[in-house]
Amino acid sequence: MKILMVCLGNICRSPLAEGILRSKLNDKFTIDSAGTGPWHIGKSPDKRSVSVAEKYGIDISTQRARQFSAADFDKFDLIFVMDESNYSDVLAHAKNDDERKKVRLILENRDVPDPYFGEDDGFEEVYRLLEEAADKIAQELESE
Repeated sequence: MKILMVCLGNICRSPLAEGILRSKLNDKFTIDSAGTGPWHIGKSPDKRSVSVAEKYGIDISTQRARQFSAADFDKFDLIFVMDESNYSDVLAHAKNDDERKKVRLILENRDVPDPYFGEDDGFEEVYRLLEEAADKIAQELESE
């Protein structure tokens, strides 16, 4: 199974989500991440995301940002987005209901806040939210 994590720039939330979920699933799962915008293509994750991931034993430093494209619907079975804006942006690329059904908000009842312009403690909160979401996703996927 192939899973894609999507946020705005692919340097804060989605790299963390990718790393966290990868740490919870075995090798039969492929996990990647992308951003809906082009600003950071080819760049490493934000140093604050790298730092908070390292704090919990996860290395995301080798990831590189890329932009989401319609071709990702063909490559991935599930696409998790961080917020309503990402959800709308990704769905705008969908050609049919089958593609739309692949897209889910990573949290059921709220957006994962974008910590980019905030204080460093925002990255800790994002990590906590994504850790909880990844636990649920892993449990759901492993029970299938």
